[in-house]
Amino acid sequence: MKYPIGIQNFGEVRRDGYVYVDKTALMHKLVAEGKYYFLSRPRRFGKSLLLSTLEAYFQGEKELFEGLAVAKLEDKWERHPIFHLDLNTEKYDTVEALENKLNLALSNWEAKYGSNPNEKSLSTRFEGVIGRTFECTGKRVVILVDEYDKPMLQAIGNATLQEAYRGTLKAFYGALKSCDRYIRFAFLTGVTKFGKVSVFSDLNNLIDISFDRRYISICGITEKDLHTQFDTSVEDLAESNGLSKEQCYARLKRDFDGYHFESGTEGIYNPFSVLNTLASLQFRDYWFETGTPTFLVHQLQKTNYRLDEMTEEKLSADTLNSIDIMDENPLPLLYQSGYLTIKDYDSRFKTYRLGFPNREVREGFVKYLVPYYAPKNENNSLFSIEMFVEEVERGDAEGFMRRMEAFFSNGDYALMGDKELYFHNAVYVFFALLGLYVEVERHTTNGRMDILVQTKDYIYIFELKIDQSADLALKQIEEKGYAKPFAADPRKLFKIGVNFSTKKRCIDDWRVE
Repeated sequence: MKYPIGIQNFGEVRRDGYVYVDKTALMHKLVAEGKYYFLSRPRRFGKSLLLSTLEAYFQGEKELFEGLAVAKLEDKWERHPIFHLDLNTEKYDTVEALENKLNLALSNWEAKYGSNPNEKSLSTRFEGVIGRTFECTGKRVVILVDEYDKPMLQAIGNATLQEAYRGTLKAFYGALKSCDRYIRFAFLTGVTKFGKVSVFSDLNNLIDISFDRRYISICGITEKDLHTQFDTSVEDLAESNGLSKEQCYARLKRDFDGYHFESGTEGIYNPFSVLNTLASLQFRDYWFETGTPTFLVHQLQKTNYRLDEMTEEKLSADTLNSIDIMDENPLPLLYQSGYLTIKDYDSRFKTYRLGFPNREVREGFVKYLVPYYAPKNENNSLFSIEMFVEEVERGDAEGFMRRMEAFFSNGDYALMGDKELYFHNAVYVFFALLGLYVEVERHTTNGRMDILVQTKDYIYIFELKIDQSADLALKQIEEKGYAKPFAADPRKLFKIGVNFSTKKRCIDDWRVE
């Protein structure tokens, strides 16, 4: 089987015999029932291939669709002029970078359909060439925009540049509304949604299908797709890794499934990771390895966000649906970028709870956070977690705490400003990293962090305090009855009280019982 890894051209996929998961029935439904669409999905989720499929469809390339669902649904196969704008292939570090990119696209279209010297701005040139294209061909135009938000994402952290990009793109996309009579279909994709009050404020007829249950699976691989299209490949993967087929399916699900773009909908597998795994016959974190979430960490730090609240906070649909509030709350940005996904929905209050979609994202994100949040000293190497795990697994609570004390000693906290917040986030990262190897669970909120660590032979209950005392922490464990659920458990139980001093910037008191 040939896997279309890195191949985003539908014609190439079909002509050269690569495997293709048929999404054409959903594509036809879009075309038949509407005109202007927007879709937000994480990077490498198949958005570019979807646009290429639409391009081939509107070019009337019927032969490419033989054997696919749309072949039975379409009988006209009309050709339309197509403006395909891909904003993914540029480094947007100046105002001129975006203007040059748009100018190049316009110049190519104008060379084919004519120009008007009186059209000076990018937006008026766009309007003009759309109208002239219709006049020249007698056919309405199809407009496809790939990664519309790439310039603004690259400008996160530079408010001036981002505002300039926002203004340029708002005017440019506004041409779609003024040229409505000349347009047959328009589809814009991106990772994030800079809301309708900004980039798309003039495009109030744009249908956002990102949350639409009908189109949840338009990008990505479903459970059914995996079993019907790749069953033989999974057999090969299982054999190569010493697994049964059932175990192999379970591992694929654990590692790469779990994306939910609306509550109560089927999980979607990350197609990039699945295809790479099947092709190489090796389990690795392919999606996470191809991009680092630097801009996400920037927003987490900028907003002084408590990391332990990422999977506890509840968000309304309006909040989740826009990243225009990212300077106040970074979670919508994390969700739309694919690092968090919908885990639960409260129908009474109409709020969503988020969580990591799968093992690949959880482990990759936690490890990526370490250098940004762990105290900066020689004791906190990522690899030192092995020694922590060994001590936990052999019941050496005293040794574990001495190592933890050293981990947080003499750290550089100046970069974070708020030392209490830094401690909360550093502890979150520490125990989240530990949780990749042993069972770690955080139980309570309300400004404190209770942590339960379990192994085959031991149970550890941690109570963490700031500028108080280890004795007070242990007293709380007793008063709150944290150990009672384990009264009949044969494993040895440790109660550990820890206090962090913001003045000394270290753990200054701890006790084990």
